[in-house]
Parts: sequence; C-alpha cells; structure tokens
Amino acid sequence: MVTVLRLSSLCRANRASAFKSLLIRPVPCLSQDLHTVQTSQIHTSQNHHAASKAASLHWTSERALSVALLGLLPAAYLYPGAAVDYSLAAALTLHGHWGLGQVVTDYVHGDAKIKLANTSLFALSALTFAGLCYFNYHDVGICKAVAMLWSL
Repeated sequence: MVTVLRLSSLCRANRASAFKSLLIRPVPCLSQDLHTVQTSQIHTSQNHHAASKAASLHWTSERALSVALLGLLPAAYLYPGAAVDYSLAAALTLHGHWGLGQVVTDYVHGDAKIKLANTSLFALSALTFAGLCYFNYHDVGICKAVAMLWSL
C-alpha cells in the first residue's frame, strides 16, 4: 500500500517552527506498515528570499536596459552628440557585461575558473568602457562613426 504524508498536517498547532531550517518533502513509499513514512530532507539557505529579490531586480534591470537601447539607437541617428555617445558607451558596455556574465555562469565550472573568468570579464568591461569613452573624447564619437560607416 502506498502511504503519503502531507506537510500541512505536520505543521498544525504551531509546530511549524520545527521545520524552520529544513524542508520535508513527502515521498510515496511502499510499505506494509502504515505508520512508516519515508521523507527526503532538503536544506534551504537562510537568504533564499533575498537572493530571489536580487535576481528579480537584476532581470528587470536587464530588460530596462534593453528597452533603453532600443530608444538610444534612433536617438543616436537623429540627435548625434556627446550625451548620446556617452550614454551608448555605458549602455553597450553594461549590456555586453551582463550578456557575457550569463555565458560565464552557464559554461564555466570550478571555483578557480569562475573567479578567473569573472575577473577577466570585469577587466574586459572596464577596458571596453574606457576605450569607448576615449573614442568619444578624442575622435568623432560613436554616433558619427556609425554614420560614416553607413555612408560608405
């Protein structure tokens, strides 16, 4: 006979504090004894909700930046200038940093390799932003450079 125990039946009468640090998930078990229940224990971290909120805020920030880039591209064509050039430099660098950060998260494994990849990513992003700012200040700027490429 299959026996399943629900977690809500264990948490009645203020006994929920006993399950504060671990989550018990019922597992069906085949047993002749109806009082025996096998459960698996999953330990959860204390800051689970804080990490979830930070991830949600990061996801929202990525989408907001993508929408801002959609507005910056026509603005760069219609109103080229220093403000748009530096805004594009910051937005493109941040967009690339977040995108490559996801590649590092998905494909780099091992603590030392992850630290090296993240350090390299920060260095690359800083160099990219510095290079684009240098190009904007000492040369024609991003907007005019793209216009010059299109005019070829």
